Amino acid sequence: MMPPFSLPAGDGEAPEEGDVISSGAPRDKAVPVSSEDEVVEALRTVYDPEIPVNIYDLGLIYDLQISENGDVAISMTLTAPACPVAGTLPQEVADAAANLAGVGEVSVTITWEPPWTPENMSEVAKVALDMF
Repeated sequence: MMPPFSLPAGDGEAPEEGDVISSGAPRDKAVPVSSEDEVVEALRTVYDPEIPVNIYDLGLIYDLQISENGDVAISMTLTAPACPVAGTLPQEVADAAANLAGVGEVSVTITWEPPWTPENMSEVAKVALDMF
């Protein structure tokens, strides 16, 4: 596993394809594993500060896998490699999922393929951004 990726806030450099950002700790076995719906709702609390829509409805989350022990693996992209929050947004995603009691360790893997396009957005996001 690659070490967690981090950049100082405001650095502006994008993470590279395959970089992994981590958060969390092993789940307390007395707590049931969080459902996919619960993890998605946690991810919906994370916003790109330049766009008034959460990262899940923007279509930045490409894949979400929850293991039997509660560990979560997320594959995500950003709207653009030079996104001003490229150095901080993936960590916010990892932390949001890891804050659920039924989640253990979280890994967020950055991917640039396929590139994000507005077609990735949910209907909710398109309505919020008046993109119809």
